[in-house]
Amino acid sequence: MLNDKRVLTEKQIIFYRENGFVQVDNVLSEEELQELRTYLQEVMSDSTGNSIQTDNEGGSYFKVLNQRVNTWRDHGGMAQFVLGSRFADMGKQLTGFDGIRLFHDHALLKMPNDSKPTPWHQDWPYWPMQKTGAFSIWIALDDVDENNGCMMFVPKSQKIKNLKSIDLVTPSDIFADAGAHDVDRNTAVVVRMKAGSCTFHDGLTFHYANANQTDKPRRALAIIFMPDGTIYNGKSHACTEGLGLNAGDSIQGGLFPKLA
Repeated sequence: MLNDKRVLTEKQIIFYRENGFVQVDNVLSEEELQELRTYLQEVMSDSTGNSIQTDNEGGSYFKVLNQRVNTWRDHGGMAQFVLGSRFADMGKQLTGFDGIRLFHDHALLKMPNDSKPTPWHQDWPYWPMQKTGAFSIWIALDDVDENNGCMMFVPKSQKIKNLKSIDLVTPSDIFADAGAHDVDRNTAVVVRMKAGSCTFHDGLTFHYANANQTDKPRRALAIIFMPDGTIYNGKSHACTEGLGLNAGDSIQGGLFPKLA
């Protein structure tokens, strides 16, 4: 059941808090993995609904990521995984936050053939939040390694704040930013995983994924969580657009449910 509690080890919690990321194996059973693969295929095949397709086939961003945001709003099966308490509760254990809310989910497919790398970046600069603290779970639906675009993280880079967002299509070098001079890309950890395993990473942790050089899509589901009480900073974002939020308001309500 996706509302069961998975107790993480003290070693995993300490590693996450020190390094800004952690790998957790086997968060999905084989049956759950097969279900999620089916649901993801169904939601990606349907162009209608409330989810957001960030680019279409042939587009420059599509070559980096075939991305669908808020799949849970279109498919009950996806909602079962995204809104279940298992992943949010694991995040609560890692961060120590009193409460965890959903910001959004996104299906992240690296398509075969004309695939491009996901450049080094931090996530938090894209999010309309006053303070840091939001984080992601990245669940592998396929075995992942350097050949198809597994994740890479720079340990302890979550301590670097106030950097600009990186354009994923025409990227600048985040390591060239004046605020990142003490970050060594050569310390990056390559996270190879079996399908059904995951990583958690802080919104400030530097991360990267190689291009997909195989002949099959690399499928992942990522879910962004935020501390309960996160404040909107007024910046434009697809997931807050049209909700009547003003800078200083809490990001909460039915589209941002409290899950743990």
